Amino acid sequence: QLWDKQSEAFLPSTPGLGMHVEVKDPDGKVVLSRQYGSEGRFTFTSHTPGEHQICLHSNSTRMALFAGGKLRVHLDIQVGEHTNNYPEIAAKDKLTELQLRARQLLDQVEQIQKEQNYQRYREERFRMTSESTNQRVLWWSIAQTIILIPTGIWQMRHLKSFF
Repeated sequence: QLWDKQSEAFLPSTPGLGMHVEVKDPDGKVVLSRQYGSEGRFTFTSHTPGEHQICLHSNSTRMALFAGGKLRVHLDIQVGEHTNNYPEIAAKDKLTELQLRARQLLDQVEQIQKEQNYQRYREERFRMTSESTNQRVLWWSIAQTIILIPTGIWQMRHLKSFF
């Protein structure tokens, strides 16, 4: 939505206004790159766990500057089985109420399984980080001990030479 200075409100839908949407996975690979009008909808399936980037670029920088530079974007993000429109699926596949409910349950079980796999992945990464930190702490304490003992021996001999 574009800001209108005269009415001091956002206009509903402006013709010619659009957005370029780009989605990147955690590895930086572009999953989706597409141009939309003033309204659009996109979905993508992630094959990599982690943080994804969604970049929105307006094609109306000139229009926005004349309008006072304000632009409003509504973004609704749905993840997992919540993205499925089950009434639409039931109408398309001609499913009974029982079949639709069974499909919903299967989708929920699949989502739970994906979440468990992701948690296992996170636990493995955390364990690797913990073991690495533990190893570094061990070697640091060994290095300190190796330095401290000769320094102590040197100080005792040096003090003995004064007396």
